[in-house]
Amino acid sequence: MKNIALILRYDGSRYHGWQVQKNEISVAQTLEEALTKTCGHPVKTVGCGRTDAGVHALRYCANFRSDTRIPLERLPLAVNSRLPGDIAVLEAVEAPEDFNAIGSCIKKEYVYKILNSNIRDPFLQERVCFYPQHLDMELMQRAGRAFEGTHDFRAVRSEGTQTKTTVRTVHWCRAEKEGDLITISICANGFLYNMCRAMVGTMVYASYGKLQPEDIPHLLEMGDRRLTGPTMPPQGLYLNRVWYDGVVGEMFSRY
Repeated sequence: MKNIALILRYDGSRYHGWQVQKNEISVAQTLEEALTKTCGHPVKTVGCGRTDAGVHALRYCANFRSDTRIPLERLPLAVNSRLPGDIAVLEAVEAPEDFNAIGSCIKKEYVYKILNSNIRDPFLQERVCFYPQHLDMELMQRAGRAFEGTHDFRAVRSEGTQTKTTVRTVHWCRAEKEGDLITISICANGFLYNMCRAMVGTMVYASYGKLQPEDIPHLLEMGDRRLTGPTMPPQGLYLNRVWYDGVVGEMFSRY
C-alpha cells in the first residue's frame, strides 16, 4: 500500500469544516467519497489540521493509503472529476511510510482577510470579514508583533479540542492593507482551537483602544480568555501554507 500525500485547496463556505461529521457535510467526507470511487476501495484521509465551518484552504495537505494503479500524476484529474467545484486536488506524491499530514507538519500559516469599508462587496460575502468600523493599521501591526515568540496562548483559544500543552511559537504575525482589504498573516508551529481568529480579534480591539498592544504579553501570561479580543467570524480565515521536509515539502514548494 502506498502512502499518498495530496495538496488540495477548497472554499469552505458550504462545509462544516474539514473533519467528518455525523450529521453535517465536511471537506474530508467529500474528498474521501471521491477517492473511494477513484481508487476502488474505502479511503480514510488524514488532514494537516482542523479547519472550522466556513474556513477556507489555499494549500492543504492530506494523506491516505492505497494500492491504486492510477499513476500519481493522473490521480488529481481522476479525483477532481468526482469532486464538486469548490474542492480541487492539485498534485499527488508518494510519501514515506511514516509520513502523516498532521504529525509531520513543521509549521503552518493562516491568513485572515478583513474588508474594512463602509460598503460591503457581495462577491466577497463568504470570503472576507466585512468590518465597516475604521481600523488603525499601525496599532494592529504593533499588536501583531506582540504575539510573536513562544508563549502560552490559552488566553486566545476557545474550549474544545484538548491538547497536552497550550504553549506555541508564533514565527510572525503581520498586518498589511491594500485598498480596503486588510490581510493578517500568522505563522506558527501549531495552533489552538480558534487561536488565529482570537488573535485577530485582539488586534482589532487594539486598533481602536480597547486594549494596548503592549498589554498583550501580560494578557497572555494571565491566560484569561475574557480579557482578550473576540473570536472573529470564520469566513475571513484561510489556511495559506504548510511546511514539510522531503518529497512532500518539495511538492508544496511548487505552489
